[in-house]
Amino acid sequence: MLNDKDTHVSKLSSKEASYFIGKDKMAVVLSALASGNRINLTEALEPLHPADIADLIEQLSTTDRARFIRLYDNEFYGDILSEIDEHIREQVISELNPDVLAEAVRDLESDDVVDLVEDLEEKQKETILNALAEGDRVAVQSLLSYPEQSAGRLMQREVVMAPEHWSVGMAIDFLRNNANLPEQFYHIVLVDPRLHPVGNVSLGKLMSSKRSVLLKTIIEDAFQVIPADQDEADVAYAFNQYHLISAPVIDRENRVVGVITIDDAMVVLDEELEEDILLLAGVGGDSSVSDTILETVRGRLPWLAVNLVTAILASIVIAQFEETIAQFVALAILMPIIASMGGNAATQSLTMAVRAIATKDISSTNIGRVIRREIGVGVLTGLIFAFSMGLIGVIWFGTAMLGVVIALSMLINLIVANLAGTTIPVLLEKLEIDPALASGAFVTTVTDVVGFFAFLSIAGILLL
Repeated sequence: MLNDKDTHVSKLSSKEASYFIGKDKMAVVLSALASGNRINLTEALEPLHPADIADLIEQLSTTDRARFIRLYDNEFYGDILSEIDEHIREQVISELNPDVLAEAVRDLESDDVVDLVEDLEEKQKETILNALAEGDRVAVQSLLSYPEQSAGRLMQREVVMAPEHWSVGMAIDFLRNNANLPEQFYHIVLVDPRLHPVGNVSLGKLMSSKRSVLLKTIIEDAFQVIPADQDEADVAYAFNQYHLISAPVIDRENRVVGVITIDDAMVVLDEELEEDILLLAGVGGDSSVSDTILETVRGRLPWLAVNLVTAILASIVIAQFEETIAQFVALAILMPIIASMGGNAATQSLTMAVRAIATKDISSTNIGRVIRREIGVGVLTGLIFAFSMGLIGVIWFGTAMLGVVIALSMLINLIVANLAGTTIPVLLEKLEIDPALASGAFVTTVTDVVGFFAFLSIAGILLL
């Protein structure tokens, strides 16, 4: 088992604990880095939580980060290393003194070590693995053998198990006499002689029961097991859906091989949500503010190119109505309004649909109702803004028929936008394409093309 982590007690007052690094604190750190003052740097960071120190490291420039690591290296410990964003983790590891790195890694549980090394280059991975004791290294290598983004990669091998025939007293004695317990655990997993999980006993229930009580009589009603090859997104969903604190992981023979705790599951849930937001914005699912200019351009360029193609398609539609626009210049003024309203309405529906798919709130049983609701929303919002823009068109340009054109176009485009924003992600999900990755481009194309076509077609019919 890996060594226990040092306990960190935050000394910040409730007024100071604002969950981000303030300007004053950052100024002290930058001053210490500039002067090379190790004592001032250590004193400034002493009351901070490891996650806050990691945030501070991420906010530094590459040069200041290197200075920080050289000054603070003896104070580095595993919790800080595991909290650092993976985009800059390689630099931190390469800058750290090998002895300090080895000691920091020994502080971590097996799942944290896996998270640390799985994306590193082979040389850095070997450095970290070689720093572990033989048993810990074997445990980590075993976890690395599971597929990426699977429960096997997410779990920790340190599991507290007990035979199903044990009593409370036997379990308590076992815990008190065992020096190799995980630093944090929430349940004792009851197993049969073949290591098949039978149930979970919470520590609260254990401590509140008499010693003579059999463990199998106080197992929790809610009990879920996680297959080792299950996708980590489904694991996070199970924890969120069933309010789990921890769950045993089983292999193909249904034997317990590890455990996943809520903190790891929530990290995955947060990463999935963050990835969806980034993909919807077209900046790449693994983008970060710490990326270099070239890395950022590489992530954004493909989606900007896709948007260029959709803009060209919309322009081709507009070109078909060149004579109509030439006769009524007001149409060119009003076209951006149509595109903007359609795009915003589609984004609203798209965001709701992608999130509902991720949380499994959309299924074959309710998709029809969801689509009907979005059509209804499109009709109602379309009527409201159609009436508003109709009046604006009349007042602005003094032409009643132009008000009718913009009103009808607005109604059609908002209905289509809501419908496209809901149905396109669902269709992509059926085709096993990530809805967050591809929906934006398709929805933008539909709303722009349909919006401009409807607006200019109706104008051609009613105004010429």
